[in-house]
Amino acid sequence: MKKITFLRKSRMTVLVLLLVLVVSACGIKKEPASAPVSEAVSTSGQSAEVDVSNKELAGKRVALIMEFNTGTFSQQYVQGVTEEVKKFGGELTTFVAENDKAKMSSLLESAVNQNFDIILTDHGAAEFLEPGIKKAVEKGIAVVVFDAQVEVPGVTVLSQDDQSMAALSLEQLKKDSGGEGNIVKVWVAGFAPMERRDVEYKKFLEENPEIKEIASFGTASNPALDSQTQMEAVLKRYPKGEITAVWAAWDEFAKGAARAIQLAGRDEIKVYGIDLSDEDLQIIQDPDSPWVASAAVDPKDIGRVQVRYAYQKLHGDETEDKVVLQAVLVTRDALPKKQVSTDDLSQYVEGWGGSKQGIQEWMKEYGVE
Repeated sequence: MKKITFLRKSRMTVLVLLLVLVVSACGIKKEPASAPVSEAVSTSGQSAEVDVSNKELAGKRVALIMEFNTGTFSQQYVQGVTEEVKKFGGELTTFVAENDKAKMSSLLESAVNQNFDIILTDHGAAEFLEPGIKKAVEKGIAVVVFDAQVEVPGVTVLSQDDQSMAALSLEQLKKDSGGEGNIVKVWVAGFAPMERRDVEYKKFLEENPEIKEIASFGTASNPALDSQTQMEAVLKRYPKGEITAVWAAWDEFAKGAARAIQLAGRDEIKVYGIDLSDEDLQIIQDPDSPWVASAAVDPKDIGRVQVRYAYQKLHGDETEDKVVLQAVLVTRDALPKKQVSTDDLSQYVEGWGGSKQGIQEWMKEYGVE
């Protein structure tokens, strides 16, 4: 009898493990439904809990569909989404396409068919996303897109001010180089934010003829590692004194390029990037690192704002078609010698974090203010 019971338990354990493996293989991560209580910061600075269990919008199912989740920037973006969904008493499920635009389209279709209340998308290409998004809107699902050039009536498209970020980082490069020198560009086509940043980059080169691009590279599949390898090859081609700076259109690119430069001992080269995470901040604060500045929006703020606009739609609010998040420039010179995180950055960089975009008066009921 004991043997039969043991076998039954063993079979059950195997079945559970198989289910876990199937879910993991599909790139789906479901955040467990917690008690519908949101955490808010009271005016006294103490943490206060808001019970949202009886609120109209509590218990909504939210799908976050990501083209990729590479690097700490993406992780902090997801953290922002997760925190804000929790405040509204929702349940979040993430779907990751692993840099496969066609797979992202399939994951979107799946989320539509599962009748989620909210669908959030992160990156992707309009031609792959728009058919699924149109179906979602027809079914009454609230959709908010981040960093994709989607144009579907009823959908809010969130983006960083990419051209402004490119301009901020390039102007710092110009200031530090005295307006002349040879630069290396790390960039890749096929991503809406990259394309917008490239517009500003080309304009910058036209307006500053004494600054010349001597090399360009970039891949999205394994960005930090590939950028390091490709930068190593560029350094061998151009000996000391022939490269002034590197302009990287993404923080993953900046990490790889900075690592190659530092390992090669090429301390005459400086790196200027776009986007910022806690890991990036540690590199910039390292006095031996060539990465000296990055233009960015707090990644957690991006996630929070995206969620707010989705809940506005569920509430029946009139929402904008396009929402642009303003960036700031973070430089090593503006930071203290002690190590800080992006949570501390507002103390040293004006305009960083704590965005109030997307907040409506009624959201106070959910602890969002």
